[in-house]
Amino acid sequence: MRSINYHIAITVDGYICRKNGSIDGFLMEGEHTEDFIKSLDSYDSVLMGRKTYEFGFQFGLKAGQPAYPNLKHYVFSGSLDFNQSEAVKLVKSNTIEYVKDLKNSEGGDIWLCGGGELAGSLFENNLIEKLTLKVNPVIFGSGKKLFENSEKSEHFILLSSREYDNGVILNKYEIEKNT
Repeated sequence: MRSINYHIAITVDGYICRKNGSIDGFLMEGEHTEDFIKSLDSYDSVLMGRKTYEFGFQFGLKAGQPAYPNLKHYVFSGSLDFNQSEAVKLVKSNTIEYVKDLKNSEGGDIWLCGGGELAGSLFENNLIEKLTLKVNPVIFGSGKKLFENSEKSEHFILLSSREYDNGVILNKYEIEKNT
């Protein structure tokens, strides 16, 4: 079975973006960015909610285009509409069942890129096994939570932690399995 890793940048106070969707304040350059780009090789697919996918539009991404080369994209949205391709699949409904089927299909690890609402739903349904947090040394005070609309409590096991010179800390966790 394939595993899902929610691999995302976050603030010290637990937000993945500001209320308006901005990530102003996140450190975008440095060794942690190079390591992130290298880490994409460990995935063969990426999951994104609508707002996360549309975030790329401000950088020239067009609807239906892949945001990350060499990854199969699954965009979850009931309102988006674009021509799908082999590289980008639009999932309009039955998100949980679709992701369960995807996890049971052939392939490698799956990157959950964002956003918080999709992550909250997948988390509530026990579909996330790993969590990789790029903790930025900034506080937003409010914004989109890591697991939006989720009140689930879960224990994570820290697998590794790395501090970068610019203050970003990369923490890798797996969900503790109750045996």
